[in-house]
Amino acid sequence: MIVLGIDPGSRFTGYGVVEVDGSGERIIEFGVLRLDSKPNHQLRLKEVYDRITDVTARLCPDECAIEMPVYGRNPQSMLKLGRAQAAAMMAVLNRSIPVAEYTPKEVKKSVTGRGNATKEQVWYMVRAILSLDADDQEMLLDASDALAVGICHAHRLSNGTSRKRHRSWEAFLRANRDRIVDG
Repeated sequence: MIVLGIDPGSRFTGYGVVEVDGSGERIIEFGVLRLDSKPNHQLRLKEVYDRITDVTARLCPDECAIEMPVYGRNPQSMLKLGRAQAAAMMAVLNRSIPVAEYTPKEVKKSVTGRGNATKEQVWYMVRAILSLDADDQEMLLDASDALAVGICHAHRLSNGTSRKRHRSWEAFLRANRDRIVDG
């Protein structure tokens, strides 16, 4: 099974693709979408959508796991983060790939054993789990976070405890009516 993990952001969105089989996880590809060159938020969202659509078309993941925004000090930042998550989800759901959402604490606990782990601890453990060369420093924190989301999902699948998945955008909307605000 191939799992796409996404760590959404309005300036940087990390993605990581892992292949999961009985012997563990193997990295296929990872990267960071650098969005701060775009002049406004709407163009950044389009870039997230377009680039995640490209990744799904090239690598054909079976499932997707995405980190969900949980809280923040700045409501404007949380809104932008939620929009980036939605753009990534739309790209995946439009290809009929099921999406599971995980909180940052769930991801960190799954990978490091601690829900309050630092980004650097997650980076270290992702590299250890995927047997990446310790001297290779090219993996950025956003990419390791995305790989951690994918690994978290793989662990949940193997334990039979994965989060609720949505097979389409319509299914996601039906399941989350309480999160929809009429404007």
